[in-house]
Amino acid sequence: MPQIRPVSDLRNHFAEISRIVHENNEPVFLTKNGYGDMVVMSIEQYENIQQNQEIIMKLKEAEHEADTSKERYSHSEVFNNLRMQIRNKSDQ
Repeated sequence: MPQIRPVSDLRNHFAEISRIVHENNEPVFLTKNGYGDMVVMSIEQYENIQQNQEIIMKLKEAEHEADTSKERYSHSEVFNNLRMQIRNKSDQ
């Protein structure tokens, strides 16, 4: 269940809010005058959201490229290419 707190709790109960976002791994929604104002979350939660958005963006790019290109690669071609890239990076 989401935690919804008044924004004044950020000042008056910071330690409790910090504990909630870290222990429950969920954001705390802060209100001002009864309306949503801010969301507080841990850095780990934020980084996870950013990483998921990047993955979604890359998948959309891949879908677009697949829709606009006739070029296709076999499973072995893809993995051989990846192995070569990994070897090249480890040699540097």
